[in-house]
Amino acid sequence: MSLQPAADSPARARTGRRRVFFGQGNLRDLLAIDERPQVVVAAQSWLGQLAIFLVAALAACSFEDWWLAALLVGLAMAYARLPKYRDWILLGGTWTAALLALCLAQNDIQENIRQMMVVENVDALSPLALGLLAMATFFVGAWSVLTMSRRDKTLFVARRPVLALLGVEVVLCGLCSLSAIDGLPRVLLWSLLIVFTPYLWFLAYALADQRSRDASPPIFQMGVLRPFWSPTFLPFGKGAAFLRKTFAKSPEDLAVTQIKGVKLLLWANVLLAMKIILVGVFQDQLQVPSLAAAQDAFLAQQSQSLAQAWAAVILSTATYSLQIAFWGHLFIGIARLAGFRLPRSTWRPLGSKTLMEYFNRFHYYFKELLVDFFFVPTFFKMFRGHPRLRLFFATFMAAGVGNAIWHFLRDIDLIVTMGLGGVLASFESYAFYCLVLATGLGLSQVRMNMGFKPSLSLAGRLRSFLFVWSFVVCLHAFSDGSRSHTLGERLAFVGSLFGVS
Repeated sequence: MSLQPAADSPARARTGRRRVFFGQGNLRDLLAIDERPQVVVAAQSWLGQLAIFLVAALAACSFEDWWLAALLVGLAMAYARLPKYRDWILLGGTWTAALLALCLAQNDIQENIRQMMVVENVDALSPLALGLLAMATFFVGAWSVLTMSRRDKTLFVARRPVLALLGVEVVLCGLCSLSAIDGLPRVLLWSLLIVFTPYLWFLAYALADQRSRDASPPIFQMGVLRPFWSPTFLPFGKGAAFLRKTFAKSPEDLAVTQIKGVKLLLWANVLLAMKIILVGVFQDQLQVPSLAAAQDAFLAQQSQSLAQAWAAVILSTATYSLQIAFWGHLFIGIARLAGFRLPRSTWRPLGSKTLMEYFNRFHYYFKELLVDFFFVPTFFKMFRGHPRLRLFFATFMAAGVGNAIWHFLRDIDLIVTMGLGGVLASFESYAFYCLVLATGLGLSQVRMNMGFKPSLSLAGRLRSFLFVWSFVVCLHAFSDGSRSHTLGERLAFVGSLFGVS
């Protein structure tokens, strides 16, 4: 589980400084502008920085409105260029981005309050005020717990950050579900839960870093709690320790990193265009149904060819993969503009020769989170006398249990509308997906440990590609993100793809 993709061929980036002109070399060489000394020197000037800002801001417009894209790119480049103010730029930029997201989500917050039906005059409540109060409470609490953990490393929250934070999550969910708590107190608890949950894994990295000798100060730790380049539940760039290690060490290194960031942002747009083209050609022109529509047609016993059903599953897998790569490249691209030479989030998954290699290549930072918080603790504590069982079980805990927990918490707000029972019932398909995926990855990991090496011949590579992606495509029917079909219905649909009635 520790394989790391060669994100941007670091060896070439640092040592391969050769001149390449149009008409010489292949396309890869033509695009390797970060390896040209004259470009690297120009990128360090103010004019070069302006060019990088304009191109990066334009590329990031596919992510947000132009003004927000310019703000994020500007924050990243200001962090890189103003070392004396870095901590304050990071802290201010991160929490300003959080406040902007809160302002844009006011309607959703108010709708959630209305769905609870616990307050008579919903419109009298200010979603922004509730969000600000919850965010301020979390900020003070997070700063306090980081300070206490730094002073006393024997605290449970410092030794077992994930268990402690998951315990807080369970307590908040339990309190919100109590019928005795009603009205405004319940709304306040829900607001705190919705604010706390996205920060859980970021805070876990911050708490784990407090045990190291060169731990970052709280101001930096608070700045990388959902940093402005990673407005998701997943820490793109992991925690402060990893970010410190990957920061550019020299002006030349910073220029190369920023050029690579721009290239990654442009490539993200290419991936987005590929997704749009796929949908336009296959869904709009060739009338290939969406995966949900294909499942609905099967359940309604409507006429649908086997080719259409397979095309729907394959198209959904392809568009989902492109979307994951797009988001990851966009976030890492902005982080690189700030000077953090982070590995790519997705790196050539089509070249995976085993399931384990696919898991490493497809979603690197999600894999790293599962390794850090589930694989490593399990591996060093369980089944020490049985190496293969130990490896399999640790992989299962990461790809199965950790995977399920992360995705369940990501959709914690659905409890407001569906109730805890409804959310658990609708989660059974993804739980099944985690079970099968973890079993396959565990077996793949054990085989690799036993010395199995896939053939590197053309036929061997083709077999590996067909095996890995057949597994991924078939399993995607259980993890498409929708909650409109039960596990039994999905099993029946997948069976129908193979002619099973």
